[in-house]
Amino acid sequence: MSSYFANSKDFAINKLTVNNYISEGDALQYLHKHSATSAMHDSEERYPPPLCHEGTRDVIISRIEGWYGFEIPPEKKIMWVHAPAGYGKTAVAGTVSKKMESRTDLDFNPVGATFFFWRTSPECNSPARFIITLAYQFTISIPELAPHIESAVKQNPMVLSKALEVQLMRLIVEPFKSLGRVSNMPHRLVIIDGLDECINSDQQSRVEKQYAEDQERVQVRVLELIRTLHSHDLPLCFLILSRPEPWIKRHIESRSFQPITETLDLYQVGDHMKDVEKFVRDELARIAESLDPQPGDDKEWPGEDIVEEFLWKTGGHMLYAATVIRHIDDPYENPCQLLQDILMDDLHSTQNLSHSTPFSSLHELYRQILRSCPPKNRVTMVSVLEELLAAEDEFQYGEKVHPAFNILDRLSGRPPGHGIRALRPLHAVIRLSNNAAESRNHSLFLYHSSFAEFLKDQPQPLPDVTINIEKGLSRVLAGCLKAMSAITMDGQPSSKTYSRIFDLQWMHAFGMS
Repeated sequence: MSSYFANSKDFAINKLTVNNYISEGDALQYLHKHSATSAMHDSEERYPPPLCHEGTRDVIISRIEGWYGFEIPPEKKIMWVHAPAGYGKTAVAGTVSKKMESRTDLDFNPVGATFFFWRTSPECNSPARFIITLAYQFTISIPELAPHIESAVKQNPMVLSKALEVQLMRLIVEPFKSLGRVSNMPHRLVIIDGLDECINSDQQSRVEKQYAEDQERVQVRVLELIRTLHSHDLPLCFLILSRPEPWIKRHIESRSFQPITETLDLYQVGDHMKDVEKFVRDELARIAESLDPQPGDDKEWPGEDIVEEFLWKTGGHMLYAATVIRHIDDPYENPCQLLQDILMDDLHSTQNLSHSTPFSSLHELYRQILRSCPPKNRVTMVSVLEELLAAEDEFQYGEKVHPAFNILDRLSGRPPGHGIRALRPLHAVIRLSNNAAESRNHSLFLYHSSFAEFLKDQPQPLPDVTINIEKGLSRVLAGCLKAMSAITMDGQPSSKTYSRIFDLQWMHAFGMS
């Protein structure tokens, strides 16, 4: 190499600056320099990190700790924890990391490495530094591994610019093998959060219609890296947290993954309403302590009625509760009035709410989800969302999702199934499974009511997406009239639904309800 680059010192490959020579003792610093340090659970960039409120998510965390086993490795060394947007997956991952690192009854650090993918960070939304970052953390959490990883970097500094699969072998697998017998080593936990936020922005296609395919490929590639590490029988366990994206779910349920993976549905585990109640009561009590007593007010705020109404409005969703708490916890405003405005659904206060800092991050999340819908499907997506928002209250909890979407398709003249297919990219916020909604939820279609509020308050969430609920209402009413006029004496199975939708929406349209 020196004959061709006699005067060279540094040169760039794939956006990583690589030295062609590393002096003694510099290898680990060099590895650190090229790691995505902001992706680590305790990084400065993530401070303060999202954590579960004390006394909440205990069942979920216990399940994860029970699977890991600490000194006894689990039979299945990969656990996939999944849930829709807003169910606190990152907080769970952060809490597990913190709790395990704080254990004083162990003579080793159970957390081997962490990587928190982060959609808006170029360093953390790409897999380019994924293996390098894990390897660097192993030099700290597993000290006996450090000299072998250091040696690998010294022998070939350009390994940091190689394919991820090559990095995996040179920086992790081979150093572990160099230790000899590893079966007696304590197994460490590798926590990978937000796999669905790995979007490979450095190499993102400029053609928008290819974006979804690029995203799928890179996320599946990360899963394959994890499976490869597992296949070498290293003393490592892997905790993966993500949304249940179809391609992630499909790959984890494949023949190569299913036998080695424990799956945990965050939505189905634990008592969400109990957790939210604990959080809400604690936070309202904290805010109440900072309030000055009001003259003539002998009743302590917030009072049980307000607490119960707030809890009902959350629907058991921590995201909504936490966002509202952040909104009302404003030293320059009246928390009592802010909360009352939210509970009363006042139009003016809702508009203020949509522009507040706490809600801006939630709304940006919803915009990101909307952007994931391919442009060719967006016209249909908009139509279905308009109809869903116009008619959602008229579908009863006991009904099932697929038949309900089929009714909307029929009312709007779409072939059956087209509506639900157009909404598939929105499955993190729209319920697309064919199970009846649980009674604790307020909507047959929506996981979270704030998504509907977002669309109503910001009818043009994207430049090419405009939501007009009145148009949806007109289509639903016209479809009901047409369907009811075609009902024969024998009736149709869904005629009662058509009639109910028509009656209620007709009253709504003319201000009679």
